[in-house]
Amino acid sequence: MFGLGVALAAAVWPSVTDATALAVPCPLRTLTGVPCPGCGLTTAAIALVRGDLVGAAAANPLILGLAGVVLLAMPLFGLRALGAIPPPVAWSVRARRRTGWGAGLLALASWLFQLHRLGVTEPDPLQLAPSF
Repeated sequence: MFGLGVALAAAVWPSVTDATALAVPCPLRTLTGVPCPGCGLTTAAIALVRGDLVGAAAANPLILGLAGVVLLAMPLFGLRALGAIPPPVAWSVRARRRTGWGAGLLALASWLFQLHRLGVTEPDPLQLAPSF
C-alpha cells in the first residue's frame, strides 16, 4: 500500500511543484551539505512514473528495486485479501537478521552512490579552520 501511495504522490507531485514552486529539501543535505542514502528518491520516483527508467536509475537506482518489490507484492496482497493464499509465515530470527544486514548494505551502497553522484568529497581542512 505504501508503494502505491508513493506512485500516486510521484504522479501528482510535479503538478503541485509547478503550480506552487513548493519543494521539499533533504534535511540532512540542507543542514550539512551531505546527501542521505535516500537522496534522489523523489526525483527517481517521478521519473519512473513518467516512464524514464534511465533518469530514475540516474537519480537513485534503489527506486528500481523498490518498484519491483511493489509490483511483486501487490498481487500477493490482493490474493491474500481474497483468501486465495494463506497469510505469510513469521520469519526466523536468522532471516530477519540477514534481511536487516542486506537492507543496511543497500542503504550504504546508495549513500556511496549519492556521494559520488553529487560530487561530495572530503572537506578541505583549510576551509574548516577558523579565520581571524
